[in-house]
Order: sequence, then structure tokens, then C-alpha cells
Amino acid sequence: MGIQTLHITNGSSLTNYLDELQMEGTILTWHEMLCEGPTIEHINSDEFIEVRQKFLQDFYQIEADIVKIKHDVAILDNIDKFTEIILWFEYDLFCHINLIAVINLLLQKKIKLPIYLVCSGRIHGINELKALSELSSTQLTDHYESRVRLTKEDLELSRTLWQLYNGKDHNLIKPYIVQNSSFEYLSNCLKAHLQRFPNSKNGLNELELNILKIINCSEIHSKNHLLGYGLNYQGFYGYGDLQFERLINRLSIFYTESEHSLTLNEAGLKALNFEANFEEDLVDDMVFGGVKKNAFNFSTKENKLVKSTKYGD
Repeated sequence: MGIQTLHITNGSSLTNYLDELQMEGTILTWHEMLCEGPTIEHINSDEFIEVRQKFLQDFYQIEADIVKIKHDVAILDNIDKFTEIILWFEYDLFCHINLIAVINLLLQKKIKLPIYLVCSGRIHGINELKALSELSSTQLTDHYESRVRLTKEDLELSRTLWQLYNGKDHNLIKPYIVQNSSFEYLSNCLKAHLQRFPNSKNGLNELELNILKIINCSEIHSKNHLLGYGLNYQGFYGYGDLQFERLINRLSIFYTESEHSLTLNEAGLKALNFEANFEEDLVDDMVFGGVKKNAFNFSTKENKLVKSTKYGD
């Protein structure tokens, strides 16, 4: 038997692209967004699906297609027909949390096949970081041919990070920011994750603060216009439309919306300049893995998470 490849992609756009390129092998599409909402360590379980289904319904009014999810993941129950697994994920936090989860699913299923990673990001001669589906066919093929085989240490690192992500103290993730691995962008993603917790000075996290900066520095005409800017200038987060729409609506206390413009109000300017703390005005039930967003603050001074004095965990 020759090489039989199982490709696991980060979404439908890339799956369709690989189909167009007639990439040989079977494709499993991973549709989750595990960077937000509660998770549990054991992925291949009904409890995991129930937890995720409830979160998606409560926060985004999304009805998860449970039958399709189980059908897709069932491919892993017939793993004997494959000789290798190739993971297609991108440089951002959204993708990296999913990537770590997928690796843990493979480990939990005791799959022993060689695992390779194709990860997009920096392209020679281009300033912007690029998603896999944004690459030309030649660039994508080059990435595929340069795929990296994950080592035992890479897999153990993924196991550890998934355990910590599902734990109660994400400050324990911090030491792994400087750990060497085959995950080129992991350090950036872990830093970005810690800064998703409210800043101890103004109560906004890095994404929320960035939205206010965009309103203040750019000529924004509408929420939809702001959405476009937010998507394009979010650094290593990789959030999608639904996530940014929720974010922009939550921040409405900081800006005034007229017929043709969005401008920061007095509260917005104070938040932007760290002149007041608005954490109590931005009470949020969001959970990151095993931790409530408001259980910790990110201290810029200490460069780490500290227990919130306003909310328990």
C-alpha cells in the first residue's frame, strides 16, 4: 500500500481549495472555534459536544450540527487505512487553539501515525500575514512541500497546553511562551491569549482596546466599516465576523454612532488613555477553556495574569 493521507483542515474554505487543487487524500474539516467558550479536556465525548453546543447557542445563536460533527470525527475511527496525517492550520490564536485540540483528539484516540503541520503566516516579500486560503496555488504547494513533522516533544507540549487551557489558572501557560517547538507562531498566540483578559488598569482586553484605537485614529463611517477594520488589523487573534460583531456591540458604551460616523465619547477616551477602569461596565460571561474571562486581569506592569479583585472564578 502506498501513502494514504488524512488531511485535517481549519475550515471549509481551505477544504474547498484543496479539492480544487485535487490534493490526494481524505479531508476532515474542523469547524470549531475553541478559542472562545468552555471546553473540557476529553474531546471525544458527548459531554464535550453538549458543552460546546450550549455555548454556541447562548453566545452566537448557532445550532451545532451534531450529526455532521460526529460523522466527520468518525473518520478517525477508521484510521488504519491511513499512513500519515497532515494538519492545515494558520498562524493565529483561533487556529492554534483548534490545532492543539485536534492534536489532543488524536492522542486521546491513541493514533500513532506520523503527524505533519502545514502552517501559513509570513510570506517572503509580503508584509501581511496570510491565511492558507489566501495563498496562491504555488504558494500553497510550497507550504505543503515544506510541511513539518511534529516531534514527540511537540505532541507532549500540545498535551500540556490543552490541559492548562482547560484548567483554572492560565497564568501557568506563560512559561511555555519561550519554549522551542515546531509551532513557529505559538509564542505570539500564547501572548495574545493572556492579553484577552481585562487589563488591570482600564478593564478592557487587547482586542477591545484595539477597537477603540481604530475608532480614534481612523475615519470610521459605520459599525460595518469598523468590522472590516477590526478583522484586518487584529494581529494574531484570527477572530471572525461573528466574534467581532459581538465585540463591537459590547463596546457601544464607548462610542457615539451618527448617520455617517463613529466617534469615541468621553468614556471611550478615558478607557483609551487608561484614565478609568470600566471592568464593571463590561461584565462578560465569556469563558476561555476552563477560566472565566473576568476571573483574572492582565497586568501590563507584571506582564502576567493576576487574580481579579472584582470577580471570583
